[in-house]
Amino acid sequence: MSGHPPPPGPAGPPPPPGPSGWGPLGNDGTPSQYAPPQGSFPGPFPGAPPQLTHRPGAIPLRPLGLGDLLDGAFRIIRRNAGATVGAAVLVASVAMLLPLAVTVVTSLSVPGLGEAFLEESEPTDAQVVSVVGVFGTLFIGMLLQAAGLVLVGAMTAQVTAAAVVGRRMTLGEAWAATRGRRWRALGLTIVLGVLLSLVVGAYATPLVLLVVLGSGWVAPVLWGVLGFVVLVVVLCWIWIRLYYFALPALMLEEPRIFAAIGRGHGLTRGGFWRIFGIALLVNIAVGIGAQIVATPVSFAAQLLPVVAGPDYAMLALVVGQAVASIIGAAFSAPLLTVVMALQYLDQRIRKEAYDVVLMEQAGLIES
Repeated sequence: MSGHPPPPGPAGPPPPPGPSGWGPLGNDGTPSQYAPPQGSFPGPFPGAPPQLTHRPGAIPLRPLGLGDLLDGAFRIIRRNAGATVGAAVLVASVAMLLPLAVTVVTSLSVPGLGEAFLEESEPTDAQVVSVVGVFGTLFIGMLLQAAGLVLVGAMTAQVTAAAVVGRRMTLGEAWAATRGRRWRALGLTIVLGVLLSLVVGAYATPLVLLVVLGSGWVAPVLWGVLGFVVLVVVLCWIWIRLYYFALPALMLEEPRIFAAIGRGHGLTRGGFWRIFGIALLVNIAVGIGAQIVATPVSFAAQLLPVVAGPDYAMLALVVGQAVASIIGAAFSAPLLTVVMALQYLDQRIRKEAYDVVLMEQAGLIES
């Protein structure tokens, strides 16, 4: 016999493939090894272009940075000027009609009111009542303006949600979109205002008692300084965790006041510092810009009493204050509320994959 092994026989058929994602079956019918299914790739190959981000409207549908938020805010305001800036100007102007009307009537009907206001003569009882009435109605006008700007914020949330998916809204459409939730928006503001008052009162009441009881200067100073630091921390926490997302949630999701506050509290969990940092930065920048815009008007308001003469000094002052408040509202309210609404949507994208819902609303994918 030859010492060489016999030649190999004909090759048999390959073993049948295993289930999807597994190698061929062994002799016992079980998959022999793990292997990726045909046609699958664990990730993009080196040098592959980045995946495209959908942008049907003002922002890309992905988690947003500060630049995305500011760019989107300016786009929304520019494309929906009537429903944002126009609404703020309209509300601020209407709120100032009451103090302007009262000031005009008193300036024309009460003799010597301007001299009494400028302390050039001893005021009569009628002049004192008129001055108190003018500044009282000016205060009421400021309250009405604040309430009106809450409604502007409610409309802005609707405008922002529409702009994100590529739709524009007129002032009338934005107002109609808030139907049934306007009083709840005002109620939400009152609830949060009462909460803030209680927090400030909890700081101020012990300080006043320490001063009145005359317990020396150490205790009032320590409470004043350390308590103030705690007060600022608590107010910042309330601003972001309870207040910041409550109005957008009330307008776009949950129609109940306390549920909207809870919704905002849940959305800010885990993202406090990022939300707080962006909100604080935007508010500081907008505040500085509003001061720059309003400074010429405020300066003119101080000169108007001199130019108008003593008879119309009070009227000139109130007109100047009204114009300054209208300009400030038109500059700051739309930008702040749009950024707030965009941060709310951004947080939903981060926590809830809300970009998929937005793509469905934009018609990019089927629901």
